[in-house]
Amino acid sequence: MRISTRFLAAASIAALSLLAGSAMAEGEKLIIGTEGAYPPFNNLESDGTLTGFDIDIAKALCVEMKVTCEFVTNDWDGIIPALQAKKFDAIIASMSITPERAEKVDFTHKYYNTPPAIAVPKDSALTEATPEALAGKTLGAQASTTHSNYAEKHMAKSELKLYPTADEYKLDISNGRIDGVVDDVVVLSEWVKSEAGACCKILATLPIDVEINGVGAGIAIRKGETELAGKFNAAIDAIRANGKYKEINDKYFDFDVYGE
Repeated sequence: MRISTRFLAAASIAALSLLAGSAMAEGEKLIIGTEGAYPPFNNLESDGTLTGFDIDIAKALCVEMKVTCEFVTNDWDGIIPALQAKKFDAIIASMSITPERAEKVDFTHKYYNTPPAIAVPKDSALTEATPEALAGKTLGAQASTTHSNYAEKHMAKSELKLYPTADEYKLDISNGRIDGVVDDVVVLSEWVKSEAGACCKILATLPIDVEINGVGAGIAIRKGETELAGKFNAAIDAIRANGKYKEINDKYFDFDVYGE
């Protein structure tokens, strides 16, 4: 497993805790694993706090479930093995529900669903995101993600460069080292609207490949933990019904990120 500076930073601070109502039993808690390097969904700030849509949703679910939750960060490429090794109880980190991952972990139902997209420099001559138009171009994506798998399958005529985190591909495209990047449309849209992403623009939203992109982002838990999955599912349904989900959604987005 790759040791990142974000992981080291996270290890140097106390675990982030949220007392979520009255616990089911004294001392009962859930440990939630997240990446902390995928804004606006989850991000480890310089002061050690975790922010983002995933984090706020997780906190709301913990309140609904009446448990105490702690958050820990883990590198993306080792996050499923860490769950299996019982370093945490669940992953809330924008993990797409895919058949491949479902062989290793169980999932709740989705808590949001957005398509992939491609971003390019503002002065790019590219006008479309077809395999033919992208042939010979160097594209970046975060390794071990549905987006890297998507690029490998649908952009086979391009040269694919994989990165440990999204921050690193953003740096390379900003410096003109690659021709485009593939990621979630929300991640890329929020980035290109920021000062850090002023280099670039969204070229196109890409068609969802259900076998690769899955049916949305869900909460991953260890195989066979059906009771915990049921509690999360009930909590997701509850915050959708009571308005808390919309409150969090509207904090980050001007559209319904839950999708169809």
